[in-house]
Amino acid sequence: MPDTKPPVASAPVVDFHVHPLVEGAAKPWVVEWMRERFGPGLEERLAAFTDPDVLAAFFRSCGVDYVCLLAEDSPVTTGTTSNEKVAELCAGRPQFIPFCSLNPHLVNRPARELRRLVETHGFRGLKMYPTYQMFYPNDRELYPVYAVAEELGLPVMFHTGSSVFRGSRIKYGDPLHMDDLAVDFPDLVIIMAHSGRGFWYDRAYFLTRLHPNLYMEISGLPPRRLLEYFPELERVADKVIWGSDWPGVPDVSGNIKALRDLPLKDETKEKILGGNAARLLGLGPPGSP
Repeated sequence: MPDTKPPVASAPVVDFHVHPLVEGAAKPWVVEWMRERFGPGLEERLAAFTDPDVLAAFFRSCGVDYVCLLAEDSPVTTGTTSNEKVAELCAGRPQFIPFCSLNPHLVNRPARELRRLVETHGFRGLKMYPTYQMFYPNDRELYPVYAVAEELGLPVMFHTGSSVFRGSRIKYGDPLHMDDLAVDFPDLVIIMAHSGRGFWYDRAYFLTRLHPNLYMEISGLPPRRLLEYFPELERVADKVIWGSDWPGVPDVSGNIKALRDLPLKDETKEKILGGNAARLLGLGPPGSP
């Protein structure tokens, strides 16, 4: 009999996890780490990618429709890419989705600052770096920040799991801290970047199934091993978001292909590669205004 299933609706491809290259932003040991991945000519390539038009063209060539650009303020561990710089890179470029960042040790009244960043610069998400900025995500002093994000409908993404960078402290990256946030802020979209990478894949998966507002994000994980880390990934198809973690993963198109080659339903691949992210961010299909 012919296949009577309706065709899979075309969803945009959304890279949920990209660190824009800004001259002088990264610590020297981060640059050396990138050198191992990019190979010869790193400085020239980095210089080219500081041009947002070059960056946009690169991701289009990889088949990516939307790119979430992440700010970061981690001066002790990885470096600083300011909120203002990310806003500048994204201005007038609908392909780029800006995510701001707040270092709770360096920002006075962070909840008020978050509101200002959204209202003044149009940020669409918040990225938090517990392992690089040394705080527990469920610290009650941060609850006003999450309350503002919940009110504004802003997804909040947390680095979870391991890190190889000097000075980082992995204890702050345990996904179990998200349990408190998911319970206390039931309307807040909470995203676990790297899905507990290294130590806590099982916790990230369990919590994703348990809480309707908690999502797994799989940037930096080799697609060929996803079903080893998450054997029942198909059961949370609506709760998984793809990101490359570029420039940590230079081969974005190869990363996409490896995910498409997995023995998963086509619908699941569409959701992971962009359908879920588009739903959370309110993004239209490719080519829409």
